Amino acid sequence: MLVLNVIQGPDKGMRITLPDDEPQLIGRSSEAIVLSDQTISRRHAELTPEGDGTWYIRDLQSANGTFINGVRATTERRKLKLGDQVRTGNTLLIYGENVRNPLANRLKLAPADEMDVSFERTIDANDESMIMSSPEPSQAAQFQLQIVYELVALIGSVTNKQQLLEKVMDVVFEYFSADRAFLLLCEHPLDEPEPAVLRFREDEDTLPDPNRPATISRTIVHYVLERGVAVLSSNAMSDTRFTSGDSVQAYGIRSAMCVPIVHKDKYYGVIHLDSQIANYTFTEDQLSLLTAIGVQTGLALDNARLLEQRVQEERLAAMGQTIASLSHSIKNILQGMRGGSDLVELGLRKKNPDALRQGWEIVQRNQDKIFALTLNMLQYSKQRQPELEMCQLGPMFEDLVALVQGRYDAKRVALIVDMEPGLPPVPMEQSGMHQAVLNLLHNALDACESETGAVTLSCRLDPLDHEVKISVADNGIGMNRAQRMQLFTPFQSTKGYGGTGLGLVVTKKIVEEHGGEIDVQSKAKKGTTFTISLPTEMRGAPAETHAPASSKWRF
Repeated sequence: MLVLNVIQGPDKGMRITLPDDEPQLIGRSSEAIVLSDQTISRRHAELTPEGDGTWYIRDLQSANGTFINGVRATTERRKLKLGDQVRTGNTLLIYGENVRNPLANRLKLAPADEMDVSFERTIDANDESMIMSSPEPSQAAQFQLQIVYELVALIGSVTNKQQLLEKVMDVVFEYFSADRAFLLLCEHPLDEPEPAVLRFREDEDTLPDPNRPATISRTIVHYVLERGVAVLSSNAMSDTRFTSGDSVQAYGIRSAMCVPIVHKDKYYGVIHLDSQIANYTFTEDQLSLLTAIGVQTGLALDNARLLEQRVQEERLAAMGQTIASLSHSIKNILQGMRGGSDLVELGLRKKNPDALRQGWEIVQRNQDKIFALTLNMLQYSKQRQPELEMCQLGPMFEDLVALVQGRYDAKRVALIVDMEPGLPPVPMEQSGMHQAVLNLLHNALDACESETGAVTLSCRLDPLDHEVKISVADNGIGMNRAQRMQLFTPFQSTKGYGGTGLGLVVTKKIVEEHGGEIDVQSKAKKGTTFTISLPTEMRGAPAETHAPASSKWRF
């Protein structure tokens, strides 16, 4: 079945199933595929099917147009291909097939009239199922302990749900002589379970027919899920009720075990094993062991669920902290701009040039702050690799000095440039490195006292390490150890209301994206020196970084 998946716009995540023989409208009218996007027309575009499963689209003279893979569609019909992108207003849709589960076509739950069973043994699946008995304790205990130990190790080491299920099935298939093994999941015991992992013994007689799905008994699976018990069935072929069941004869399954994946009152699915009796017949002891595995798997899935929930809560908490911090910074900047605009208004009303100049200077300073904050936010949020080019550092230094000289002069802080002659070009993305050094120059200025402050911007070559070292040193207030430890923590600022806590985080992120390192040396009341080390040669692809980037600095 074909679908339209909304991947951008107000209805992001919506899945629209297309019927086989009914034309469909895209728009905001009641008879159309209803989208809440207010930028699309009531009757925006029309989808029409052909008998062979092909769909066509045409624009209905909409106000904002219909675009197929970026090309505007006309009122003439255009054939859609799988993977085509359809844009209507602010909504972007992908045309494709409805494949929810790639394993779904490889497994079939046979109804009772096709394949049924009678149960030889059932076991309650609960926490007590972890305690197993055996008529040969010394030999079986070692075997059972080994399996349980491997499962316990999985619980502590694997957090990805699908990887966890794959590894559980590896353990099951290694220790049980099954022809086939299936792990099916469901949200509720009454839901239809869907296959998550399939395993087949690599014998010619047991490998599935690629042209037909593997079949297991729906009766067994639903019985296990609804009653929460483990089931052993060894007599499906001998039961007189199945003498006319052709599919049972064709599959020749004679011994099967099915256990619930359960933790406390939460059912996650089932583990189902089966084998032809000519190969192997399962025992009650094995059913007990597989039941214990189902309980352990349920515990592991519950741990994974709790971890995912905790990560989501931490992500939301971090998002809230980010929004609160940025809102606070923006509020302070806006208050500054409001104060400056009040002075400008006063100067205009009283025709006072001094008030006008002072007010405009305040507005300009806060404009610079909001611009710098915006740039840092963009750099902080993006996960990217820079486009490296061989660049000379001289022109960048000249531009940086020209950009900050006015602020330095206004505060009466000296800016000294000490650049070693003959420096080689450096592989970098100039706009990113420009922002990184600019952040350091702004911080150095803020740390210095008026009249006595001095900042040195220097650059030299380290031929032994094949690196260029860019340093920004000031004689300002410096930092103690506790302050240094918080330097690269997002939204932690030593400037009080004057800082956002993003400048140094972004600088470090940019440097690491370039394959470099940043070093800081500082003592309280002794000044601070930041040194950026950049390779002078291409060293392959720069490391991917995330915000916040992993620590790679030293002091």
